[in-house]
Amino acid sequence: MHPSSTGAALRPETLAGLKRVSTATLCTCLFKRGLRNQMVQNVHPVGSYTDNMVGPAFTLRYMPAREDLNTIEVFRDRAHPQRKAIEDCPPGAVLVIDSRKDARAASAGGILVGRLLARGVAGVVTDGGLRDSADIARLAIPAFHQRPAAPTNLTLHQAIDINVPIGCGDAPVFPGDIVVGDADGVVILPAHMADELALEAVEMTAFEDFAAEQVASGRSIMGLYPATDPQTPGEFAAWRKARGR
Repeated sequence: MHPSSTGAALRPETLAGLKRVSTATLCTCLFKRGLRNQMVQNVHPVGSYTDNMVGPAFTLRYMPAREDLNTIEVFRDRAHPQRKAIEDCPPGAVLVIDSRKDARAASAGGILVGRLLARGVAGVVTDGGLRDSADIARLAIPAFHQRPAAPTNLTLHQAIDINVPIGCGDAPVFPGDIVVGDADGVVILPAHMADELALEAVEMTAFEDFAAEQVASGRSIMGLYPATDPQTPGEFAAWRKARGR
């Protein structure tokens, strides 16, 4: 079994840490471990969100539609993968959709995303488009997509599978991987690394806040960022102590 498919619960301290660090910082932490392709490419927040989107991935995969098998009648089937994904995605999880990077037809719309909100789902990500995007932007659930798309998913996409490994915007996503989204986009953390990545990112964020404050006061980045001057670590330690960080 892939380590990301174990379904282990996200530790509360890990969840809290990931809520307050940036995807940029997490990408640096991943790069240190040799992982370069975990950022979902070309997805953007539909609305403006105060907190990071964080949760384990629950996936939906589309394939190119075959017209004779993808008529409006398929929605009569309660086992239709798109409908099942909306009803089966666990509370606290993030629904991640492989729409083949094709935003010409919608991956989902306002009613389905509203249902995810009502069920306590933590967010939704697609590398395609969402219809009813203005309505979705007003919902209290983070949503990320490539761009708005009015046509029904049936036009081009055939929902084929749920909770299987997928690619979303060129990022590999295994069920249970931890999804983090902010104003810069969405990054996928391998589940077995999530705890250590959260700890490291929280530490890095403290230093970045210190460095940003120093730069704002007129200090050069030389020897500060990165902290190559001998006195910088001591200054940072004093700053942390003074601020309880």
